Amino acid sequence: MPLQVSDYSWQQTETAVFISVPLRGVCGRDADVFCTENYLKVFLYAPIDDDSSKAKIGNDVIVFTLHKKEAAVWETLSVSGVDKEMMQRIREKSILQAQERAKEATEAKASARREDQKYTLNVMMKIEEEERKKIEDMKENERIKATKELEVWKEHQRKAEEQKRIQRKEKLHQQEKQIEEGKKLKHKSLIRNSASRNLATKGGNSEDIFFEKLKDDSIPAPRSVGSIKINFTPRVFPTALRESQVAEEEEWLHKQAEARRVMNTDIPELCDLKEEEKNPDWLKDKGNKLFATENYLAAINAYNLAIRLNNKIPLLYLNRAACHLKLKNLHKAIEDSSKALELLTPPVADNANARMKAHVRRGTAFCQLELYVEGLQDYEAALKIDPSNKIVQNDAEKIRNIIQGTELKC
Repeated sequence: MPLQVSDYSWQQTETAVFISVPLRGVCGRDADVFCTENYLKVFLYAPIDDDSSKAKIGNDVIVFTLHKKEAAVWETLSVSGVDKEMMQRIREKSILQAQERAKEATEAKASARREDQKYTLNVMMKIEEEERKKIEDMKENERIKATKELEVWKEHQRKAEEQKRIQRKEKLHQQEKQIEEGKKLKHKSLIRNSASRNLATKGGNSEDIFFEKLKDDSIPAPRSVGSIKINFTPRVFPTALRESQVAEEEEWLHKQAEARRVMNTDIPELCDLKEEEKNPDWLKDKGNKLFATENYLAAINAYNLAIRLNNKIPLLYLNRAACHLKLKNLHKAIEDSSKALELLTPPVADNANARMKAHVRRGTAFCQLELYVEGLQDYEAALKIDPSNKIVQNDAEKIRNIIQGTELKC
């Protein structure tokens, strides 16, 4: 509610007016000051610059500093001789001007806020674009690197095949040469036997006549002593034939050949894979490299994709079990080791090392789950395959001591 003040005082210069109004019994923070160029809840003598004018409240006094729009000396503070209707119009006009300015200030503030939000959004979009480009560059670099590795592997395979082909040609040529020399030797032997028989029927000193005949025919001297190299076809398995389980070995070879031919083409995202990513062997090598750099999650992803392409290769499960052991996914390590042992049948010398690793990894997972009896069974199975392995022997002995209570649990 406005207060009617009559005991105010005022002073002026050519450019400003200073009004002091007492505020007895009024709290400064509750005072409402309304000022326009012609109205300060009092009709001013001349217009003022209300934007630069100010009011200061303190010590029960409010001091107005009003800057004049035109430098001049006022005769009085307020205008006189104005009727009520004119005063009402000036008041309403002043209020409308104040409302318009408040509305403009609000719109300006909202516009500034929208500009700030737009700028912030642009900055965030730019940062996200840079991050996306960085990720795309990393993926492209990784693809180029993988493609180069595949090309090197293919070139190595090609050179190995070329070397084998050259060795086969040399071996065939050597065999043909040996056969030809054998034919020549046999032919000369027949000529000598025939000459001996003819001289014997004619009489005389057959030895002299024979050597004379050889001299006349210019027969070359006997061949020098040499050796014939015999190459045996290598066996797939290192054991002696009398110790081999031929039927089991042939079954294992047949299973391996069948597993290599199996390929799952029903994967929905198969069309999005690069050519090298459709090769389980390449994925296995990729997973092995990632495992060596201790990037176990990425290695598991590589083995997962390889298993989806071909789920008959035991080494994929065996290597993934090693990753799960590192990440303490013990139940998954047991499942993968068991699956590898299931595929590593029949047990032959060629898969002995893989079977031993599968037993050790499953036994390790059992022991970390404190299932020491089951773990010891796997370690003993590994020792049956490789009895001379000192590391497995020592670990098995530690497990026995834990079971017997002579060694504290880890």
